[in-house]
Amino acid sequence: MRQSMMFSPTLREVPSDAEVRSHQLLLRAGFMRQNASGIYSFLPLGLKVLQKVEGIIREEMENAGAMELLMPALQPAELWQESGRWYSYGPELMRMNDRHSREFALGATHEEVITALVRDEVKSYKKLPLTLYQIQTKFRDEKRPRFGLLRGREFLMKDAYSFHSSRESLDEVYNKMYEAYSNVFRRCGLNFRAVIADAGAIGGKGTHEFMILSDIGEDTIAYSDTSDYAANVEMAEVVATYEKSSEAMKELEKVATPNQKSIDEVAAFLQMEETSCIKSMVFQVDDKFVLVLVRGNHEVNDVKVKNLYGASVVELASPEDVQRLMNCTFGSLGPIGVSDELEIIADHAVAAIVNGSCGANEEGYHYVNVNPGRDFTVSQYADLRFIEEGDPSPDGQGTIKFALGIEAGHIFKLGTRYSEAMDATYLDENGKTQPLIMGCYGIGVSRVVAAIAEQFNDESGLLWPSAVAPFHVHVIPVNVKTDIQREKAEYIYQSLKKQGIDTLLDDRPERAGVKFADSDLFGIPVRVTVGKKAEEGIVEVKVRATGESEEVHIEGLYEYITNILQ
Repeated sequence: MRQSMMFSPTLREVPSDAEVRSHQLLLRAGFMRQNASGIYSFLPLGLKVLQKVEGIIREEMENAGAMELLMPALQPAELWQESGRWYSYGPELMRMNDRHSREFALGATHEEVITALVRDEVKSYKKLPLTLYQIQTKFRDEKRPRFGLLRGREFLMKDAYSFHSSRESLDEVYNKMYEAYSNVFRRCGLNFRAVIADAGAIGGKGTHEFMILSDIGEDTIAYSDTSDYAANVEMAEVVATYEKSSEAMKELEKVATPNQKSIDEVAAFLQMEETSCIKSMVFQVDDKFVLVLVRGNHEVNDVKVKNLYGASVVELASPEDVQRLMNCTFGSLGPIGVSDELEIIADHAVAAIVNGSCGANEEGYHYVNVNPGRDFTVSQYADLRFIEEGDPSPDGQGTIKFALGIEAGHIFKLGTRYSEAMDATYLDENGKTQPLIMGCYGIGVSRVVAAIAEQFNDESGLLWPSAVAPFHVHVIPVNVKTDIQREKAEYIYQSLKKQGIDTLLDDRPERAGVKFADSDLFGIPVRVTVGKKAEEGIVEVKVRATGESEEVHIEGLYEYITNILQ
């Protein structure tokens, strides 16, 4: 490609609304432009990176035995109603009506479409297993689009779906996809971790997220400091043990705690440790209300509450519901004397509390000398809190530390979640009807581009790994008006292209400083400068990532560049 013919409008100033490095640099380097909040156009350089990431994904999908197809972005509401997600997915699903008042959605994901497609075409176990994938635009009406491509309303995604006649077959393909995803992110040069995760709105059990480590990540990863264990903080199991004090139980007492609402305020007022306080929170779990108890210095993990009940939706009860159920507000809640309408569950740490405190379900009052089992009954103890740094690792090796990450991939064992709801069945070896067993596997393709830009940059611009760089080599004649420089640059450009090296020739009549600045901004791995020694057949080769440069004779240029790129 000749740069004089390329559409690559660069910016010298950082856009005011671009908060993170990847967003700033992709805009400044002319890789993309914003059309509306959370909606972007990929310009030629950005599209080349996107296509190279797609190419890596396609190779790994093929190696894993998946076949590519393309499904519609516009999906009929009937399919989502069959699965039950039309009513539960939430406001992120973009819904619309056509001229005949029929309801549709812009695809946020494609479980319903692919299930209907396979349901109608695959009837026998002989056609299984089957793995299909697409690279398709997705739409989600994000409440707060941010960080450029990392949190958008329109984005490119690779989603794959597998269909099976046995759990063993699903496990086999799941493991293949795990390896394929690891290969994709490794080939893109990314620093990532595969972590145990929650399935969220997709549904199903058995899932891993592939997290790109980054200080601007929106997800917290809990990982062991001595092993390979890693999990999303929502899913990390707490295996800490709690020793119960041998202190004798004291008589329950109600005390006035005027204007003391939070745990730290109550603990200070009562001159107690937060570890002796019981925090009480009311959650609506699908169509029932549950009082959840944790130790005062812990936080309730609503995902664990959801998974404990196998619920579809778990959310904090409204102030109105709390007032109706408990006759008080949030700051005075406690488990003593509550209505039978409210089930009480508690984290394991609560069972070890002796002579603790809790809200009295009366404004401005708390109980002290509270003892679980004596003063209130817990229907079930479970792991209900968020793991904390310093807790023992669930795999028994080391202790937990935290890191931030960007979710770039997610793989699920869906089981029969969609096939049962949508009557997607097959005939087994005995001629008996069985629901298809499914897996689901997604990569945020455009998000991967941003994640690479986030990990690979410096003060001068982007630093693309060679596998995904828009071009491998940037050939720059210092002065295109000098015949020998222009001719040598043209020769190098043509010869590198013929040898399969993706090359950009800066043939613009610009000053050398402008060309070098643009080259650094673009982040092309190798720069070949054709300058004063062109008559001798010598050029300068500079490695963008390290800044190292060396004079090389043109005849040995291909081999030298190949070694760098490898």
